[in-house]
Amino acid sequence: MDLNLPPKVTERAFARLAEINAEAGETRALRVAVEGGGCSGFQYDIRLDDPADDDLVIEGPGGQRVLVDPVSLPFLANATIDYVEELIGARFVVDNPNATSSCGCGTSFSI
Repeated sequence: MDLNLPPKVTERAFARLAEINAEAGETRALRVAVEGGGCSGFQYDIRLDDPADDDLVIEGPGGQRVLVDPVSLPFLANATIDYVEELIGARFVVDNPNATSSCGCGTSFSI
């Protein structure tokens, strides 16, 4: 597995980000970060944010952007960022091949 490959973002995730920005009347980027904590050792922090100088910026249709900071990037190599709608709710999710286990909440994982 190549740990240098950046995460991929699905069309569905970019489309939902575009909807959120249209509703808010502004264009913010979606930040996907990895932080220590959670019930499995690491957790995802997914929020609207402005880009920093050292962020990886993944551009999508209509100028939508997803940001990944350099510290989180190795943890998200080859991952896929998606948006899912399930019975328990709709949310952005990360399908991460680097995670050896994850928690039922879907936001916590270990490597």
